[in-house]
Amino acid sequence: MDIIFNRRSIRRYKKQTVEQEKIEKLLRAAMQAPSAANQQPWEFIVVQEKENLEKLSGISLYSKMIADAPLAIVLLANEDRMRLQHYWEQDMAAAAQNILLEAAYLGLGGVWIGVAPMQDRMKLISELYGLKSKLKPFCVIPIGYPEEGQEHKYVDRYDPGRVYYEGY
Repeated sequence: MDIIFNRRSIRRYKKQTVEQEKIEKLLRAAMQAPSAANQQPWEFIVVQEKENLEKLSGISLYSKMIADAPLAIVLLANEDRMRLQHYWEQDMAAAAQNILLEAAYLGLGGVWIGVAPMQDRMKLISELYGLKSKLKPFCVIPIGYPEEGQEHKYVDRYDPGRVYYEGY
């Protein structure tokens, strides 16, 4: 449980390549996520080439750190796998959280860059990768070894004033 409490959004990375076996562990973690009716709509684009990371960093004002990351994972939902159309975003969110938790466990850091439901961002990624219309971009997670001062550490966010028992 320490990983859940210590994980932080990491936006600055060392110039160190993420090993292939760690990339596979991140993807395995994503695919272990819970999914409505076990539809598992996820697919992933692993981006490591500097030129492609720089292009991907232009999806929003908040995605510039992608250009300096050694790795980014683009999470996509495939409509062909959606038996329950209204739950794909929840499935993808669970997969994204698993990636972030596994990254922290492996000594890596990452940050969630939201894409869906912003149509301009979804369109940009679709055009960048020539995606078929059945593939919906959900988010991008840049990942790398945290730069000094970007470590994972516990910050107590518990607020009992937001908890209600048996009603609001």
